Amino acid sequence: MHRNGLAAWAALLTGTLVGTLIGCSPGGAGQAVPVAATASAPSSGVASASAPAPAEEASVDRDDALAKTLKPLLPEGDARVSVAVAALDGATDRAVYDGTSAFDTASIVKVDILAALLLRAQDAGRALTPQERAYATAMIENSDNASATALWEAIGGADGLDAANLTLGLTGTRAGAGGEWGLTQTTAEDQLMLLRAVFGTEDTKSTEGAAGAEGAEGGTEGADSGLSEASRAYVAGLMGRIASDQRWGVSAAADSASVCALKNGWLPRSATGLWDINSVGRVSVGGKRYLVSVLSDGSTTKEAGVALVEGVAKAAVAVLSG
Repeated sequence: MHRNGLAAWAALLTGTLVGTLIGCSPGGAGQAVPVAATASAPSSGVASASAPAPAEEASVDRDDALAKTLKPLLPEGDARVSVAVAALDGATDRAVYDGTSAFDTASIVKVDILAALLLRAQDAGRALTPQERAYATAMIENSDNASATALWEAIGGADGLDAANLTLGLTGTRAGAGGEWGLTQTTAEDQLMLLRAVFGTEDTKSTEGAAGAEGAEGGTEGADSGLSEASRAYVAGLMGRIASDQRWGVSAAADSASVCALKNGWLPRSATGLWDINSVGRVSVGGKRYLVSVLSDGSTTKEAGVALVEGVAKAAVAVLSG
């Protein structure tokens, strides 16, 4: 398990978290998603020889409900989409559609890169340097690629990310080779695991404010995560201050006045001209918080991909909140 660092660690992170988190408004792309009348849903439940437990039955029921809800939204042609959603205050309250298929991350990997950097800093018992914090802010809030490359190198590249993901419990994620961090492969279920590592559960200290002293010596760690409370609050704080032109994606599922935190990724493929569009984050609906990861590829335009991701995010959250 990773060390939580020194008391100065939490004090330094506290200074970086002052600010107002963004308000998320539903919608953003304004483009209809093609309807596939004959689309088929991949199986998201696992057959068992023995009778499933009540929680397992409920999960399968929600997966089935999600597949039915998504059917009218599924695109024709080459586009694919995968989604995983969970209530933040209930470990078994979740739904998944094609959650184990692999997709390129594009810029959502930047959350993973920052988590890896924080784990390394915790191991060394140190706070992030001013330069590292500057890179982290630009990488998450503005999706700056040069900053991501600098921190990718700081964590040891692909080997460093893969090592961190072992700690974080991301079993289906493989770092991009040759310095191509945007071509890291991941799954919707792994991204849900990463979101849990960052946001923890509702009964922990709020990630919307400054990190407390527990983030330093002997502090609480997130569920299934080596990240200290201070580290989690730091990542969540940056995700809550995304630049205004990037407030799309899973935020479409949030109440108009709610506070959310997210990271998006978008990548045009030079060989095909098609788009990878991904979005991960935490949203609030009806006073409850949900973690949502939506991955897609094969959209003909960025706008079509964003519309697909937003429609899927809204449908997925509705399955749990409705």
